[in-house]
Amino acid sequence: MEMLKPNLRLGMFMARLGQCRRGILMLDYDGTLAPFTLDPGAVRPYPGVSEALDALMAAGGTRVVIVTGRSLRDSPPWLGTRCQPEAWGSHGREHLLADGQYLVAGIDEFAARALALADEWSADVEAAGGRCEAKPGCIAFHWRGAGSTQVVRIRELLSRRFHEEALEDVLEWRNFDGGIELRASGTSKAAVVEAVLADAPDSLPVAYLGDDSTDEDAFIAIRHRGLAVLVRPHYRPTAADIWLKPPGELLTFLHAWQQASA
Repeated sequence: MEMLKPNLRLGMFMARLGQCRRGILMLDYDGTLAPFTLDPGAVRPYPGVSEALDALMAAGGTRVVIVTGRSLRDSPPWLGTRCQPEAWGSHGREHLLADGQYLVAGIDEFAARALALADEWSADVEAAGGRCEAKPGCIAFHWRGAGSTQVVRIRELLSRRFHEEALEDVLEWRNFDGGIELRASGTSKAAVVEAVLADAPDSLPVAYLGDDSTDEDAFIAIRHRGLAVLVRPHYRPTAADIWLKPPGELLTFLHAWQQASA
């Protein structure tokens, strides 16, 4: 799909937002609102992003929804906002409402056993230079910051064990920027988009901002209802409508949204 120039596509979208004065803004976190770091606990939004999101939530016309692969077992202080946004974590397995209510979707016995087995690989992955992250309904194996030889070794180790244990019959193998994730079926960022939009009028302006391959299904899900925005320093092939470079163009987008919906 050939993307339209951001100023043209954004102009049409913001004009519609200005007419409605209401909208839904869905945003990935890591790589979209915040730059990647080797320590996930140290990740913080680009300067100005938290303030821009707070302004949108305080104004009341925009439903701000964070859609992330991170776990939401605790309230996400990493966003740095004063207001609590709605958030979906673990690719839709967890749902944190703006009032603080926390919901989590269960998984079946077979998926739970498969994830427990995959968790046993953690020591070998870490010995090879990787990092493991267990989340509700999934386990992620990270190699960001590892050398190319280490990445090959980790990927080969995971692929071999995944197929030896025939886990492809139970778990989904999902590549992401800096690792792979084994996930119980039934959730995805596209499913989150569909759930959020289920009760929204077709005329309501909606947008989804993301950076990773894990956001592609969400881009496709929202394409016929609103604006799909790729946010990353360097372009890659995508189903998104437009591409923005953070942090400058990201902040310009957030400020334009605030002005149009005021």
